[in-house]
Amino acid sequence: MSAFIIRGVRPLSGSVKVHGAKNSVLPILAATIVCGGQSVIHNCPELSDVDSSMRILRHLGCIAYRDGEAVVIDSSTMNRVDIPDCLMREMRSSVVFLGAILARSGRADMSFPGGCELGPRPIDLHLSALRELGTRITEEGGNINCETGGLVGREINLSFPSVGATENIILAASTAQGVTKITNAAREPEIEDLQVFMTACGAKVSGAGTSTVVIEGVKKLRSVEHHIIADRIVAATLLTAAAITGGDVTLERVVPQHLSAVSGLIAETGCELDVKESSIRLIGTKELHAMRPIRTMPYPGFPTDAQAPVMALASRAEGTTVFVENIFESRFRHVGELCRMGADIKVEGRVAVVCGVPRLYGARVTSTDLRGGAALVVAALGAEGESVVSELKHIDRGYQRLEEILSNLGADIKRVEI
Repeated sequence: MSAFIIRGVRPLSGSVKVHGAKNSVLPILAATIVCGGQSVIHNCPELSDVDSSMRILRHLGCIAYRDGEAVVIDSSTMNRVDIPDCLMREMRSSVVFLGAILARSGRADMSFPGGCELGPRPIDLHLSALRELGTRITEEGGNINCETGGLVGREINLSFPSVGATENIILAASTAQGVTKITNAAREPEIEDLQVFMTACGAKVSGAGTSTVVIEGVKKLRSVEHHIIADRIVAATLLTAAAITGGDVTLERVVPQHLSAVSGLIAETGCELDVKESSIRLIGTKELHAMRPIRTMPYPGFPTDAQAPVMALASRAEGTTVFVENIFESRFRHVGELCRMGADIKVEGRVAVVCGVPRLYGARVTSTDLRGGAALVVAALGAEGESVVSELKHIDRGYQRLEEILSNLGADIKRVEI
């Protein structure tokens, strides 16, 4: 089992180019199925979730391989419509393949997806929307069997702005007959990136980034080359790491607007932020201050994925910061591990009250999920002494060689086998 050994209280400094967004590349990899030819996806991070997506593509009969920072997908050879349970269980985002396979083949068979255990994350919205588009779906023994004689566009009103459901509808509707209109659609930047990819392929998609997305079905799509946007959650994590160490770090190749909900709160701690067109520089302070109450919300609100790393920062900020988790029920699983390092955090239901402490202390802690693991790394960077962070399989799902990024910024961190 891999672990990080981290010796903290070393200010980070330097610059780093933020790698491509996990939550953008996964639906775009699924979208290559609909294209039916060879697509090249640039700025594609080396993550275990990306590896899982490529294994799914290969299982479906596609050619999928990495070429440096890019991946090449040729879906013209696709000859299957099923995804086995062992592949579906590896990540929650695997469900986005459902809409893509249906658009390509009219049939899809798979089990329910896996991923981090963050509480109930039903895919009812996905299935309901696909039924509205004309899909016959049967659920039996944890399996989903879908078939359609031809998808037909219509207006779909989402009861919650689900990112995954919005993506699945876009993919399924891209070659459907007629026009599909999504109301209360997710507005995340990753939806906009999917629209950019799909329109380059010849799809007629508009409205991404707003609550109304319109898809006019076309008969056929073409393959293209595409550059993935920077990962805003990785960027947010690096900002908290710089802040908790009192560092001076510049993030390059980012879209500052995508980070505004997080960067604005980090500025309240007393850190100085210099925001330019495609970069953010954080200059830390020795005296961190608490932030105003933080409520996770769909974009453009504060992202649930950034809650855990920002909580690690708040644990060292003088005063009290209150977190209200509105997206996932079990998003505070990292709290117990932070408390092992000396943090003062009380949880009641969906509310966590963080009272900043003068110092954190190194400890042996275990990653509970992707973002919770990142929070432990942030806390360890700001803790006195040595910390051991284990279960890196969670962190590797969303951070490309995190130890190398942090080490290049001056952190004392190394990956070991324990």
